[in-house]
Amino acid sequence: MNVFLWHVHGSWTTAFVQGRHRYLVPVLPERGPDGRGRAETYEWPGSVVEVSPDEAARAAVDVVVLQRPDELSRLAAHWLGGRRPGRDLPAVYLEHNAPQGRISEMRHPAADRPELTVVHVTHFNRLFWDTGGTPVRVIEHGVVDPGHLYEGRLARGAAAINEPGRRGRVVGTDLLPDLRRSLPIDVFGIATDRDLPQRRLHREMARRRAYVHPYRWTSLGLALIEAMHIGMPVVALATTEVPEAVPPAAGFVSNRLDRLCDGLRRLGGDRHLACEMGAAAREHALCRYGLNRFLREWDQLLEEVSRG
Repeated sequence: MNVFLWHVHGSWTTAFVQGRHRYLVPVLPERGPDGRGRAETYEWPGSVVEVSPDEAARAAVDVVVLQRPDELSRLAAHWLGGRRPGRDLPAVYLEHNAPQGRISEMRHPAADRPELTVVHVTHFNRLFWDTGGTPVRVIEHGVVDPGHLYEGRLARGAAAINEPGRRGRVVGTDLLPDLRRSLPIDVFGIATDRDLPQRRLHREMARRRAYVHPYRWTSLGLALIEAMHIGMPVVALATTEVPEAVPPAAGFVSNRLDRLCDGLRRLGGDRHLACEMGAAAREHALCRYGLNRFLREWDQLLEEVSRG
């Protein structure tokens, strides 16, 4: 099956392209948001093929995976020679994000489009987005298992936050000073001093004692799931999907800052406890967010959509 999709989310796409299909990814000379092509900091298989606008217009496409409103409204048809997703080509709309704004106004851009299927990555997102009459599925995240890398020898925390300055309260940047009083925390990600390729990122995180997830409002960060796969214990706000994703044995989850600080102190002073919680985190992540389950559910949906 030829699956056409933009390179939007590197971590999610890395898992998705491990499947058995051929993946057509738009590329432009400047490799901007509408034509990034193949990933440079993730490892992708040879089944991911870059296509120019001319090649995309002529390509045999079985399913289109949309991920942004502009792709739905104009971009996909422009690249695909006038073929409209959902009408001329089978299509799904993958929604990565939790909705923003007043709850009564959280209407999805693909709402009331019965020719499409909206796929949410968490049950929380499905609950909050209003998709009207559009068919909906939930396919929870899956990640390529980096292995049980955890060492935890550095009594420091690790947080993965892209653009922490710009995103501010949404990602909990303002909470870091208080949390750091209990345990030093290193922040990794785009627009930080620690923007690393994925393999090196995992190794650096694994040296730290705990993974810190201070996000107030997010879908469900793949870095959190990757940290659990690595075998890291978690200290996280109990917001959005986190209470579903992190079992009690895997760390400390609360909306009370004092309890999170206490959890950081305990993990900072007890590597044995951290290893036990990290092992529980890995066991849960492999079961719930394993790659095989993720690819199997996507294969089922893509087959259904392509058959109409």
